[in-house]
Amino acid sequence: MQFALDRAFLLKLIAGHPDVGALMSLCEENFILLRRLAPELNAYPAGQRLSRRPGTVDLALEVEEQARYTTLVHLTHRFTDAETLETHSDPDARLRVYHDARQVEVLELRQSMLPLRTRYAHPALTDKWRANLFLSKWLMFCLRQGHGFAPDPNPVGERHLLIDGASSVCFAQPS
Repeated sequence: MQFALDRAFLLKLIAGHPDVGALMSLCEENFILLRRLAPELNAYPAGQRLSRRPGTVDLALEVEEQARYTTLVHLTHRFTDAETLETHSDPDARLRVYHDARQVEVLELRQSMLPLRTRYAHPALTDKWRANLFLSKWLMFCLRQGHGFAPDPNPVGERHLLIDGASSVCFAQPS
């Protein structure tokens, strides 16, 4: 999976000294990745979807809010402890998707894999850069594992299978 990145953007990525233009480019890349993971996201009804792939951790996508030009989503990996049966989420992100601008904004990010602040706080440019860079890597990882979500073709609350044999279940919230 290759993405065309211009030389200036790539240098900023490596150097870790972003500017607003580089951040916007990264947010555009994240939009493309998220749309590959969840095609037609702007048409998804509110509710939760779970992508299950053999040998991988479940990936959950919850559409919290749908507006004309934006979608608010919660994306997380769900781990279950085999001994205690307790579930925890890591990474755990809340994202605003701007369909008209083709951008994804990280609103909240909690994760334990990379040395980011324990709770993402904006508007610091460097913090936004790091959070969006993490999101980019995470979305590529999910796509490589074969995760994916599709719009709910069934009435609210019905279970269904989606995406090339991947077990995906939609749990729509009652209206």
